[in-house]
Amino acid sequence: MSRGDDELPEEEAGPVVRPYAVTGGRTRPTSTLEMVALVATTSRGLGAARSPSMPPEQREIAFLCRHLQSVAEISAHLDLPLGVAQVLVADMASAGFVAVHRPERPDWRPDSELLRKVLDGLQRL
Repeated sequence: MSRGDDELPEEEAGPVVRPYAVTGGRTRPTSTLEMVALVATTSRGLGAARSPSMPPEQREIAFLCRHLQSVAEISAHLDLPLGVAQVLVADMASAGFVAVHRPERPDWRPDSELLRKVLDGLQRL
């Protein structure tokens, strides 16, 4: 059987792990975690990442988040579904391995007339 140019032999493809296996079957994080929340690794997280006992996905997150990353960026870098990244980050935050900086929500709502004018202007472009 011939192999197509876009197919990789098994040994080159690497291990295949289903997302539910990475999260232990959970589909939602234990706390609300927005995709724009910024994540930074703590010193405790960097220490734990050097240990072979930390799961590989969490280790990757720990090293990646030495510089601030959003949850969406983590998802993209690790090629994981957003929900999986949210669960992993929430677990790591609970363990003190990462600090999560949630976006601030303004107390005000924009004036509907202003929004209507902006929309009209955009439609005229």
